[in-house]
Formats: sequence, structure tokens, C-alpha cells
Amino acid sequence: MKAARVNRFGPPDVISIADIPIPPPGEQDVLVRVCACGVGPWDALVRTGKSGLQQTLPLTLGSEVSGIVERVGDRTTSFAVGDEVFGGTNRSFVDGYAEYAVTAEKMIAKKPATLSHIRAAALPVVALTAWQMLFDHAQSREGQTVVVHGGAGNVGGFALQFARRQKLFVIATIHGGDADYVRNLGAEQVIDTKTQDFSDFARCADVVIDTVGGNTQDRLFTLAKPGGIVVSVVARPNERLAEQLGVRSDYFIVDVNTSQLAKIAGMFEAKQLAIPVGSVLPLSEARAAHEMLAGTRTHARGKIVLAVEG
Repeated sequence: MKAARVNRFGPPDVISIADIPIPPPGEQDVLVRVCACGVGPWDALVRTGKSGLQQTLPLTLGSEVSGIVERVGDRTTSFAVGDEVFGGTNRSFVDGYAEYAVTAEKMIAKKPATLSHIRAAALPVVALTAWQMLFDHAQSREGQTVVVHGGAGNVGGFALQFARRQKLFVIATIHGGDADYVRNLGAEQVIDTKTQDFSDFARCADVVIDTVGGNTQDRLFTLAKPGGIVVSVVARPNERLAEQLGVRSDYFIVDVNTSQLAKIAGMFEAKQLAIPVGSVLPLSEARAAHEMLAGTRTHARGKIVLAVEG
């Protein structure tokens, strides 16, 4: 089968398409004939060796897939050959950019017929990250105020939609030009970090969701009310600063799981969820997809997806 591989960690040009054997599923795994796979920043972290997870080279990139069950493991009971499924690959966040991928049974769900493989591949990591930030880690409740830092991004866009659906007051940060976009997704107020200062919004939020990281992360603590929380999946927040300001902090790696995938797919079926897909490329263009992630190649707003033939 064809797979997008890396033999050494580095920039996008380390990615090459190779022929490798189709892997057999383990006892509690499923072999999926991949129709589409999502491309995200965590894939770039794996490619550069900065994921924080133990990776063994050479490896196949990719952690989000949508496709058709080809084989099931001996102890797999939830899926059958021919089922259309979507979800994550494994706890190492690898092996997805390929014509076939082995997925853990507990990390996939059945794909609704109304959900295309392209859109299904755009969901698993970003959508569950947003959901878990808001409700599993921040434990947001109806009526609270949440700031979504990076509201125009892929994780941020889902966070805005989920927060609006749960009747939170939603504030999105942007960096110029995305105000209408985030309002359409659920933001009731917008902070443009290009022209506005965080000090104007001091202590406004019960929950602050960080999808950006970098130099602005410490400043996010000033937005949280005393006793509020800053949750990040980008970098571990400054615990000392949090303590000084009387704010809680949390950091985690997403748990891709069947029950929450099914819940979010149900929202799409009920027409309660938009899934922004941007550029769609063939598997052979995996390197170009990572150039888009790196900002050296332009791409349409929304999730980058690889369409897989075969």
C-alpha cells in the first residue's frame, strides 16, 4: 500500500510516499481502508519529533481517518467488515496517511451516511479537543463566560459552536479579519488582538480556552476571573502565574473515543454543527499539506484533508 512516511524528523521535505505492507489488526483493532485522513498541527509535531510522545522511525504520519472496515481483530465486537467508520488511529497519533490504517476499536465510531468521508476525517482530533477543553477539563456550565483564544482556527471554531450550543456567553479572540467568521460560528463578542489590548477585558471570563500558545499564553490569565480556569492543549500553562492570580490551569492531550465521536456525529446529523473543510489534496501531496501547516504554502480556511484513492 501507499503511505506518507518519514525516515527522519525534520521539515516537510522529509515526507515521502512509499510502498509498505498492509498492517494486520491486533486483537482489539480494526483495519480500515482509508478514504480520507485529516491533517493537523499534531502531525507536524510528530514529523519534527516534538510531539512529546515516544515515536519510532521510520513512521507513517497521520492520526485521523475515515474509511471502510476491511478486517477486524479476533476480540473486536463493535464493528464488522463493510462498516463505514471514522476516528483516531492510536495513542501514538501515527499511521493514518495511508491506503490502509489499523485503528484501535475504542478510538473510532460508525460514520453517519450523511457525513462524507472528507468531513468525517476533519472531525476527530479537533472536535474532541474542543469538546474536552470546554466540558471535561474546564467543566463549563450554562450561563458562564468563555474566551476562545484563536476562535478562527480549527479547534477554536468547534469550541465556539459547542459553547453556543451549551448556552455559554462566548468571546473569541482573532488576529485581524475574522470577526464575521467567528460571529457566524457563535461568538457574541470579539477581541481583535491586532488592535485591542487584553487589559480592556480583564477578569471577564470563567473559562479561557487556549488553542494558540506562544507568547500570548501568560496574558490569558488576566482574562480569567478569580477561581476561573485557563485550559490549553498547546503548551502547559504557567502554574506559578496561575497561583499568583488565583486562577486554575490545565493541560492535556486529547482522548479520541467512540462515545464522544458518536455524540459529535449526532450533532452534525441534527444540523447543529458546521465542519469547515479548507484544502483537499491527494495522499501523494502530503508534503504540500505540511507546507500549508508550516505557512509556506497558502491554503483555504478550514481543515486540510488528504483524499485517499484505493
